[in-house]
Amino acid sequence: MDRQELKHPLTIGDLARRTGVPSATLRSWESRHGFPRPARMAGGHRRYAESEVAAVLEVVRHRDSGLALETAVRRVVTESVQPRSVYAELRRWHPTLSTQELSKASLVALSHAVEDECCARAEEPLLFGAFQRDTFLRASRARWVELARTARAAVVFAEGAVAVASAPGLPIEVGLPPDAPLNREWVVVCDAPDLPACLAAVERPGQEGVPDGRRCFDAVWTVDPRVVRDASRVAATLADAYRPDWRPADLRALDDEPPGASADLLRASGLLNRTMAYLDASR
Repeated sequence: MDRQELKHPLTIGDLARRTGVPSATLRSWESRHGFPRPARMAGGHRRYAESEVAAVLEVVRHRDSGLALETAVRRVVTESVQPRSVYAELRRWHPTLSTQELSKASLVALSHAVEDECCARAEEPLLFGAFQRDTFLRASRARWVELARTARAAVVFAEGAVAVASAPGLPIEVGLPPDAPLNREWVVVCDAPDLPACLAAVERPGQEGVPDGRRCFDAVWTVDPRVVRDASRVAATLADAYRPDWRPADLRALDDEPPGASADLLRASGLLNRTMAYLDASR
C-alpha cells in the first residue's frame, strides 16, 4: 500500500459517514473554501487524514451555533493548524498577493505610513506589530504607546521583550523565544472597519554582513479588509501561544467576516506596489 494511503486512510465516503456531511457537500466546501483538504492519490481519488473528521465536525458545530460557513471554516483551520508565521499564512491563504523585495529602509517608511494614516486615525483598531528584536521595538515604543491609547488592543512581538503586566492604554508586549519563526518577520496590522491595512515581510537569509538599513525582505501589503482580518487572526493566535493572558475581554470582531476589497481599491493597491518597487530600487 502507498505511504500516502497509510497517512490518509479515509475516502470521501468514509468522511461523509463519520461526520454526517454528504459527499457532495464536502466537495462543495473544498471547491469554495479549500476545506477539508484531501491528499490526491495517483488515480486522482481523494483521501483524508483521521484529523479531518474532528475538523469537519467542529465546522458543523460552529455553523449550527450561528456562524457563517466561511467564518466557521476559517476559525477551525486557524485553531487546528497552529500558525508560526504571519507572512507564510497570508501567502498560503491569499496566493494572489503580490510579493516585493524591499529594503529595511523602505519597510520603515511604509510601516510609518500605515501607522500614521491607519493605526492613528482608525476607530478603535486592533493593532499588531512584530519587530524581530527588542532593540528595534524600543526604538518604536514611543510611537506604539501613542497608537495604543485609542486602540482596542495593541500587541507587539519581539525576541527579548518582557511580558510585563498589561496596563490600559499601553502596548501588550509578547516575548518570542529565540527559535520563533516570527523573529525573522516584520509585521504591522491595523484591523479596523474604517481604515484596514496590513504589512507582512520576512527577512531573506544570508545577510549577516549587510548593514541594518540595507537588509532585504520579501514583503506583502494590503488594505483588503478580508486579508487584514486573516492577518489579525493569525497574529492573535500567535499571541495566544506565546502569552496566553494577553486577550482583552471582548475580541468578538475577530469572528466576523468583513467585506472584500473593491476593484478600485485593488487597482490602487497595485499602483502603490509598483511605486514602492521603483522607490526601493532607486535607493
